[in-house]
Amino acid sequence: MAGWLTLWWVWLCAALLLGVVELLLPGSIFLGFALGAFAMAVVVALFAPMHVAGLLALFAVLSLVAWIGLRLAFRRQSSGARIVTRDINEN
Repeated sequence: MAGWLTLWWVWLCAALLLGVVELLLPGSIFLGFALGAFAMAVVVALFAPMHVAGLLALFAVLSLVAWIGLRLAFRRQSSGARIVTRDINEN
């Protein structure tokens, strides 16, 4: 198991799988994990592999950062709803 976590393509497959799960179960929960797995693919491809505990801890941190970033990005979008302060039927 430890050998599999040091391969970049395993993390890329996990990111794609989590992206598909996000499409099937919408809610923007698995998207943060998918982005974290994609970032782990880049980290594992560019840097020397770490221990399994270090890889999983880094995955957890990257997923949390991605999830918080997504929450901040999607919160800024306006729903287009207007707040009515005056009724048009009042004189």
